[in-house]
Amino acid sequence: MAGDTGKGTTAAPRTGRLTADLRGFREVQRLAYACAEAVAAQLRPGVTEREAARMQREWLRGHGVRDWFHLPFAWFGDRTAFAGFRVPLQFFPTNRALEPGMPFILDMAPVYRGYAADIGYSGSLGLNPVQDRLMSDLRAHRELILRQVRERRPLREIYENVDRLMVRQGYANRHRAYPFGVIAHKIDRVRERRWSPTVFGFGTQSLKGLVGDALHGHREGWSPLWSPYRFSDHAPQPGMWAVEPHLGFRGTGAKFEEILVVTDSRDPEESAFWLDDDLPHVRRWAEEGAA
Repeated sequence: MAGDTGKGTTAAPRTGRLTADLRGFREVQRLAYACAEAVAAQLRPGVTEREAARMQREWLRGHGVRDWFHLPFAWFGDRTAFAGFRVPLQFFPTNRALEPGMPFILDMAPVYRGYAADIGYSGSLGLNPVQDRLMSDLRAHRELILRQVRERRPLREIYENVDRLMVRQGYANRHRAYPFGVIAHKIDRVRERRWSPTVFGFGTQSLKGLVGDALHGHREGWSPLWSPYRFSDHAPQPGMWAVEPHLGFRGTGAKFEEILVVTDSRDPEESAFWLDDDLPHVRRWAEEGAA
């Protein structure tokens, strides 16, 4: 894995060892990012969001994926900033065609060997200086989130601080457009089944686990959804969190999404850490720093 990319970031606890479960989550997350890079390299003018989503599905199925937290999404142009989104159906891929210079986001959540991941990959077809700037400025959000999770601040407070950072940077919060305005959600292991149906694009096994977490958390005073609302006004809950700060500026959007590991350790460095620093956006920031 790549080394530390800045203050407050680390890819693993100080022991330098990952448990079998963490290796399983890291493997599926890397598989999803490999898919995103492979599909991004094949995008051409005229390709539609629906075609890009199908390309992701076919690539992942060709690499052994049989179940999903959710099926792949693709957003092109001003849809990367969720322009005009009002209802959940608007998130699903459309016939919007890619054009030169247009930004895009690929988002997928495969389940592989019983482990789930949820990732977001931002890019553009050719040069797009606005999205490039958004991606560079997302680095500060990754660092802020990790630092404040380690400080055990309430999730709702961290969300508000991410909002404030976006305002200082001159951007709009676009993850607020997601259902419940979430910036993150918990993910878990998923029981492998021969038949893995989906409902409204979400895997039934994963949905069952999320609902179970919600019911369990409600009894204990926490939520598997990290939102700006009162039900997220609690300390970080141990587990795997798929975190996705999403910036928007004048019809252009950019985000990353990756797994943040939260533990019950009293050691700050082991209480929370990003599962993997060998990811496209982190490598990008390392290259920018070297330049």
